[in-house]
Amino acid sequence: MVRRVAVIGAGASGLASIKCCLDEGLEPTCFEQSEDIGGLWCYADTVDCKRTSVYRSVITNTSKEMSCFSDFPFPDNFPNFLPHHRLLEYFRMYARHFGLLQHIRFQTTVCSVRKRPDFSTSGQWDVVTETKTGWESHVFDAVMICTGRYQEPLLPLASFPGLETRFRGRYLHSKEYRDTEGFQGKRVLVVGLGNSGGDVAVELSRAAAKVFVSARSSTWVVSRISSHGFPLDMVTRTRLIYFLEWLLPSAIMKRIRFGKFNSWFNHTNYGLASVQSPKFNVIVNEELPFCLLSGTVVLKPAVKEFTESSAIFEDGTKENVDVVIFTTGYGFSFPFLEDSVRSLFQESCSLYKSIFPPQLEKPTLAIIGLIQLMGSVMVGAEMQARWVTSIFAGFNKLPPISRMMADISRKKQQLAKGPPGQVNMRMGFVSYLDDIASRTGVKPNVPWLLLSDPRLGLAVAFGPCSPYQYRLRGRGRWSGARGAILTQWQRVLEPLRTRVLDDSLAGSTGSSWLGLLALLLLPPFLLSWRVLRPWARP
Repeated sequence: MVRRVAVIGAGASGLASIKCCLDEGLEPTCFEQSEDIGGLWCYADTVDCKRTSVYRSVITNTSKEMSCFSDFPFPDNFPNFLPHHRLLEYFRMYARHFGLLQHIRFQTTVCSVRKRPDFSTSGQWDVVTETKTGWESHVFDAVMICTGRYQEPLLPLASFPGLETRFRGRYLHSKEYRDTEGFQGKRVLVVGLGNSGGDVAVELSRAAAKVFVSARSSTWVVSRISSHGFPLDMVTRTRLIYFLEWLLPSAIMKRIRFGKFNSWFNHTNYGLASVQSPKFNVIVNEELPFCLLSGTVVLKPAVKEFTESSAIFEDGTKENVDVVIFTTGYGFSFPFLEDSVRSLFQESCSLYKSIFPPQLEKPTLAIIGLIQLMGSVMVGAEMQARWVTSIFAGFNKLPPISRMMADISRKKQQLAKGPPGQVNMRMGFVSYLDDIASRTGVKPNVPWLLLSDPRLGLAVAFGPCSPYQYRLRGRGRWSGARGAILTQWQRVLEPLRTRVLDDSLAGSTGSSWLGLLALLLLPPFLLSWRVLRPWARP
């Protein structure tokens, strides 16, 4: 019987894990090596090799209603997209509200996590920690690792001939980037065009003499704002759209998706992406297209090599550069885990549902937050923690090892079939949450809601798949979930009401049309679910 649980890391995943342990009657002890909560969202001006911090100007890519903990909405007056200090403020509110801080040991580094000699029967772990006063040994019934994906910067220097031997300028990883200080008047090359690469390039374009961005693959750029001014993720992360993606052939969905991307601007004209490219990425950035139009950012192909003061690209062009910033991502490793355990998963797709090493004799080790979702990872991490703690508490069970290994094998085959590219490694937001929620017993019953509570049912079926939906039933049910779902659009508009204009006629008309649209879509939605499912793609 699991009772004492070690939680490693007090970022978003760690806070959710502590809270879920308490909900299930477990006794969590969280070890955090820094002096504060928040993980990478706890901004630091200085670079610390032991932890990763966001850069000063970062803004969340997912909106507050689609990123909150499922039983703790953001305050109404919080902006829809948050700078790091507002998100950290929310974490502090969450920790105080649920009494999480008393379970965290700050400035404590986990040095070793090893299976006890009787692990095959007890499932227990020996955990060694270090503080300023010395070493301490503990015994825990279970361990939840919540250190996330952003641990070790990937700096592929060997892939860039001449960088270390000839180039006289400066090079760094984006982990070391904080703001434009020190880059004024410089010619900067940003290698990699993910979300960080786009953000860094745009910000430096206001201070540097010139900014170049080197991209290997196609990149589709989207805005946080939908065509009607609402947060894009609230409009696109819905059960209706998920159902259409599940129903329609992938080729059709790909054409629809690329058409939508190009409706903002033609990506081929900008040199960003082509519908024919097998390898592609999707990033969120409202300003990058204008920077390309204004010439403050110049897009370049992959780097071939470096000379003393310049970069030579694969198309033969050459640009003088003073600084090279690598936005080439991060790797993860868990050096405190014993080798026999760490070798069981060299990549997240080797974990069952991206959480459990399936070969362990006892399911008492869980990796929380090591996922890539087409949406908020924080929401996915909380759902993982709810499932994991329900297993630890004995309310749910994992399937046999053979079934878990078969599931992992299918997942790897699906990844191998698709074209390479980061987007193909990301899991669908609604599909992953529903999968874990169904195993936890908290997935909303949409048909029943449509019959028993039509107003709520319509909001769940056709509105944003916000985290509150997973608090309507089952363990951890929250009495405020219904109200949170029905008022989510009000919280979107509340921080914008700093100058209110009279538009009552348009608002009334819009609401009426929205209700009519939902009523018109309801019959075909239910009919297609029952009739067309046998012909849907697997």
